[in-house]
Amino acid sequence: MKKIALLIAFAVFLPVMAWGQTEAVAPKPESTVLPAGVAPIDVGAKEAILIEAATGTVLYAKDADLRMAPSSMSKMMTIYLVFEALKNGKLKMDTELATSEHAWKQEGSRMFLNVGQSAKVEDLVRGVVVQSGNDAAVVLAEALGGSEESFALMMNEKAQTLGMINSHFMNATGLPDPQNYSTAHDLAILALALIHDFFDFYHFFSETEFTFNNIKQGNRNPLLYRSMNVDGLKTGHTDDGGFGLTASAIRDGRRLVMVLNGMTDMQARADESAKLLDWGYREFGLYPVVKKDTAIAQAKVWLGTAPTVPLLTTEDMTISLPRNARAGLKVIVSYNEPVPAPIAPGQPLGKITITAPGMDARESILVAGADVPQIGFFARVTAKFDLLLHKS
Repeated sequence: MKKIALLIAFAVFLPVMAWGQTEAVAPKPESTVLPAGVAPIDVGAKEAILIEAATGTVLYAKDADLRMAPSSMSKMMTIYLVFEALKNGKLKMDTELATSEHAWKQEGSRMFLNVGQSAKVEDLVRGVVVQSGNDAAVVLAEALGGSEESFALMMNEKAQTLGMINSHFMNATGLPDPQNYSTAHDLAILALALIHDFFDFYHFFSETEFTFNNIKQGNRNPLLYRSMNVDGLKTGHTDDGGFGLTASAIRDGRRLVMVLNGMTDMQARADESAKLLDWGYREFGLYPVVKKDTAIAQAKVWLGTAPTVPLLTTEDMTISLPRNARAGLKVIVSYNEPVPAPIAPGQPLGKITITAPGMDARESILVAGADVPQIGFFARVTAKFDLLLHKS
């Protein structure tokens, strides 16, 4: 088998996508063991996770699969289902929805809807995302599910579909209930799904204020008011869960998503989340290595109408690494040659392997990039005869 080791300088670089093109499912960490050379960090949250959106790589985790009270971060699932209904046409932004007495009676943060008052879906979305209104969340839930209880079943079904296997919802608001729970890891999955599946609606999460019924309220996400390039997502607070935040930022085209929960007060929520986000950008880098459909090598062909066949990559390969590990990044191309004809386009012929210090090797197949028919009968006989002469 022929192997070609390439330094990273010879790799084909990709543009970094703003939100990544991976499925919104991250690994299942408990607590991170940091690679050598990465500066340690002590995050003052009971549960936390930091994820590279483009690759799904977990950069930091602390009790990330421990069940916790998600508080108003539950509303991200409510909004996911609303965005889904907007996308499939079940709801429209200008659809008017009436406020039931059940919605009006909701405790905690409110949009300040009145009983019987109608509001547009677009206003209700802002009432949930910006103002964290429990009344607005229930109005939307009743419109989609018929009742808040039925809507909670929809939330749980969607959670399973997204891979949120440690989550269970009892209401649309996140108000305390022993059976309303999630994990930092699951909320990160949900945040990634919101960004990936409904990016056209994602701008709501970056709005800093909204006025309804002549009452202006500011977004509770503290990082929106700092110069950190944060553009979402949702805060939460209950006595059981403490102060929590699911947030995402994008710097130089690179998106990180984080969840922290169980902090003691609003100031800690702001400071600890800012600290973890800055740490992630400082200590880790996102390195696009190989672009899909790139001819990475030319393999010799035996008895074919062409002397060589290009070996194409089958996927974009981008990796997250500690910045000090980049110098050890290698790309290894492995294949057997000569390749006997006939060769069909897409035929697997080798593999590409990416390695770096402290990283599990990542592999992908290489395929034929051209159709190479076999030469004719007499040409094959001549070629084989020439081979025998050279061997003798």
